[in-house]
Amino acid sequence: MLTRIVVICWLNLLPTVAAMGQAVSPPAAPSAAGQELQPTPPAVPAPEAQPQPGRVLCDQNVTYRLVDPSSVPEQYRQLVGIWSDAAWDTRPCAALIVQDVKPDGSASIIYVYGPLGSGAPAQGAVLHGTGMVRGGELRFQNSDGSQFAFRPGIADLTGHWINPKGESFQATFKQTP
Repeated sequence: MLTRIVVICWLNLLPTVAAMGQAVSPPAAPSAAGQELQPTPPAVPAPEAQPQPGRVLCDQNVTYRLVDPSSVPEQYRQLVGIWSDAAWDTRPCAALIVQDVKPDGSASIIYVYGPLGSGAPAQGAVLHGTGMVRGGELRFQNSDGSQFAFRPGIADLTGHWINPKGESFQATFKQTP
Protein backbone atom coordinates (compact mmCIF):
# COMPACT_ATOMS: atom_id res chain seq x y z
CA MET A 1 0.00 0.00 0.00
CA LEU A 2 2.78 2.43 0.95
CA THR A 3 4.61 1.61 -2.29
CA ARG A 4 1.48 2.44 -4.31
CA ILE A 5 1.16 5.86 -2.58
CA VAL A 6 4.85 6.68 -3.25
CA VAL A 7 4.51 5.71 -6.93
CA ILE A 8 1.35 7.81 -7.36
CA CYS A 9 2.99 10.85 -5.71
CA TRP A 10 6.12 10.40 -7.86
CA LEU A 11 4.03 10.19 -11.05
CA ASN A 12 2.18 13.37 -10.10
CA LEU A 13 5.47 15.23 -9.51
CA LEU A 14 7.19 13.98 -12.68
CA PRO A 15 5.70 16.63 -15.06
CA THR A 16 6.66 19.39 -12.61
CA VAL A 17 10.26 18.16 -12.28
CA ALA A 18 10.57 17.78 -16.07
CA ALA A 19 9.33 21.34 -16.64
CA MET A 20 11.82 22.70 -14.09
CA GLY A 21 14.71 21.13 -16.03
CA GLN A 22 13.83 22.96 -19.27
CA ALA A 23 15.39 26.35 -19.90
CA VAL A 24 13.04 29.12 -20.88
CA SER A 25 14.30 31.39 -23.63
CA PRO A 26 13.70 35.09 -23.06
CA PRO A 27 11.22 36.61 -25.49
CA ALA A 28 12.71 38.40 -28.46
CA ALA A 29 12.45 42.16 -28.19
CA PRO A 30 11.01 44.04 -31.15
CA SER A 31 13.38 46.47 -32.83
CA ALA A 32 12.52 50.02 -33.77
CA ALA A 33 11.67 48.87 -37.30
CA GLY A 34 9.24 46.29 -35.94
CA GLN A 35 11.53 43.34 -36.67
CA GLU A 36 12.30 40.83 -33.98
CA LEU A 37 15.81 40.78 -32.59
CA GLN A 38 17.31 37.45 -31.66
CA PRO A 39 18.08 36.96 -27.98
CA THR A 40 21.71 37.70 -27.18
CA PRO A 41 23.63 34.52 -26.37
CA PRO A 42 25.17 34.42 -22.90
CA ALA A 43 28.59 36.03 -22.62
CA VAL A 44 31.43 33.60 -23.12
CA PRO A 45 33.94 33.87 -20.30
CA ALA A 46 37.55 34.66 -21.20
CA PRO A 47 39.53 31.51 -21.83
CA GLU A 48 41.26 30.32 -18.70
CA ALA A 49 44.96 29.65 -18.71
CA GLN A 50 45.56 25.94 -19.05
CA PRO A 51 48.33 24.23 -17.08
CA GLN A 52 51.26 23.37 -19.28
CA PRO A 53 53.43 20.33 -18.79
CA GLY A 54 56.55 20.90 -16.73
CA ARG A 55 59.53 22.19 -18.64
CA VAL A 56 63.20 22.33 -17.73
CA LEU A 57 64.69 25.81 -18.02
CA CYS A 58 68.14 26.63 -16.61
CA ASP A 59 68.29 23.21 -14.93
CA GLN A 60 65.03 24.00 -13.06
CA ASN A 61 61.73 22.14 -13.55
CA VAL A 62 59.04 24.79 -14.16
CA THR A 63 55.26 24.43 -14.36
CA TYR A 64 53.43 27.39 -15.88
CA ARG A 65 50.11 28.56 -17.35
CA LEU A 66 50.04 30.66 -20.49
CA VAL A 67 46.81 32.49 -21.29
CA ASP A 68 45.31 32.47 -24.75
CA PRO A 69 47.04 35.42 -26.44
CA SER A 70 43.70 36.64 -27.81
CA SER A 71 42.61 37.40 -24.22
CA VAL A 72 45.57 39.80 -23.74
CA PRO A 73 45.34 43.43 -24.89
CA GLU A 74 46.97 43.73 -28.31
CA GLN A 75 49.78 46.05 -27.18
CA TYR A 76 50.98 43.37 -24.69
CA ARG A 77 50.53 40.17 -26.73
CA GLN A 78 54.11 40.06 -27.98
CA LEU A 79 55.33 39.73 -24.37
CA VAL A 80 53.32 36.60 -23.50
CA GLY A 81 55.31 33.40 -23.82
CA ILE A 82 58.47 31.60 -22.78
CA TRP A 83 61.74 33.46 -23.23
CA SER A 84 64.98 31.56 -22.64
CA ASP A 85 68.50 30.75 -23.86
CA ALA A 86 69.89 33.81 -22.12
CA ALA A 87 72.94 34.39 -19.95
CA TRP A 88 73.72 37.58 -18.05
CA ASP A 89 77.40 36.63 -17.95
CA THR A 90 79.42 33.40 -18.18
CA ARG A 91 77.81 31.78 -15.11
CA PRO A 92 74.02 31.96 -14.76
CA CYS A 93 71.42 30.90 -17.29
CA ALA A 94 68.20 32.94 -17.28
CA ALA A 95 64.65 32.49 -18.59
CA LEU A 96 61.42 34.44 -18.29
CA ILE A 97 57.85 33.21 -18.65
CA VAL A 98 55.21 35.90 -19.12
CA GLN A 99 51.99 34.03 -18.37
CA ASP A 100 49.51 36.90 -18.72
CA VAL A 101 49.31 40.69 -19.02
CA LYS A 102 46.17 42.49 -17.81
CA PRO A 103 44.75 45.68 -19.38
CA ASP A 104 46.38 47.79 -16.63
CA GLY A 105 49.82 46.43 -17.64
CA SER A 106 50.29 44.11 -14.67
CA ALA A 107 51.98 40.90 -15.76
CA SER A 108 52.07 37.47 -14.15
CA ILE A 109 55.64 36.26 -14.55
CA ILE A 110 58.02 33.46 -13.65
CA TYR A 111 61.72 34.28 -13.63
CA VAL A 112 64.07 31.29 -13.75
CA TYR A 113 67.80 31.18 -13.26
CA GLY A 114 70.33 28.45 -12.79
CA PRO A 115 73.63 27.05 -13.90
CA LEU A 116 74.63 27.65 -17.51
CA GLY A 117 75.68 24.02 -17.95
CA SER A 118 74.63 20.84 -16.20
CA GLY A 119 77.98 20.57 -14.38
CA ALA A 120 78.14 24.21 -13.23
CA PRO A 121 78.18 24.81 -9.47
CA ALA A 122 75.72 27.76 -9.52
CA GLN A 123 72.46 27.47 -7.59
CA GLY A 124 69.20 28.25 -9.29
CA ALA A 125 65.62 29.17 -8.47
CA VAL A 126 62.15 29.63 -9.91
CA LEU A 127 60.62 32.94 -8.82
CA HIS A 128 56.91 33.71 -9.27
CA GLY A 129 55.80 37.32 -9.23
CA THR A 130 54.25 40.32 -10.88
CA GLY A 131 55.76 42.85 -13.22
CA MET A 132 54.44 46.05 -14.79
CA VAL A 133 54.50 47.07 -18.43
CA ARG A 134 55.04 50.79 -18.90
CA GLY A 135 56.26 52.49 -22.06
CA GLY A 136 56.52 49.13 -23.82
CA GLU A 137 58.91 47.73 -21.19
CA LEU A 138 58.22 44.94 -18.68
CA ARG A 139 59.81 45.75 -15.31
CA PHE A 140 60.05 43.93 -12.00
CA GLN A 141 62.28 43.68 -8.94
CA ASN A 142 63.12 40.57 -6.94
CA SER A 143 63.48 40.24 -3.17
CA ASP A 144 67.24 40.97 -3.12
CA GLY A 145 66.67 44.34 -4.82
CA SER A 146 67.77 43.28 -8.30
CA GLN A 147 65.92 45.25 -10.97
CA PHE A 148 64.92 43.78 -14.32
CA ALA A 149 63.61 45.41 -17.51
CA PHE A 150 62.64 43.64 -20.74
CA ARG A 151 61.92 45.31 -24.07
CA PRO A 152 60.55 43.37 -27.08
CA GLY A 153 62.69 43.20 -30.20
CA ILE A 154 61.73 41.83 -33.59
CA ALA A 155 61.78 38.18 -32.47
CA ASP A 156 63.25 38.29 -28.97
CA LEU A 157 63.39 40.24 -25.70
CA THR A 158 66.31 42.38 -24.66
CA GLY A 159 66.79 42.10 -20.93
CA HIS A 160 68.55 44.51 -18.62
CA TRP A 161 69.49 43.52 -15.05
CA ILE A 162 70.93 45.72 -12.33
CA ASN A 163 72.03 43.71 -9.29
CA PRO A 164 72.08 45.04 -5.69
CA LYS A 165 75.76 46.05 -6.08
CA GLY A 166 74.78 48.35 -8.97
CA GLU A 167 76.40 46.16 -11.63
CA SER A 168 74.53 46.21 -14.94
CA PHE A 169 74.08 43.29 -17.35
CA GLN A 170 72.31 42.85 -20.67
CA ALA A 171 71.10 39.65 -22.37
CA THR A 172 68.95 38.56 -25.29
CA PHE A 173 66.10 36.18 -24.49
CA LYS A 174 64.86 34.02 -27.38
CA GLN A 175 61.21 33.05 -27.68
CA THR A 176 60.90 29.34 -26.93
CA PRO A 177 58.09 27.32 -28.49
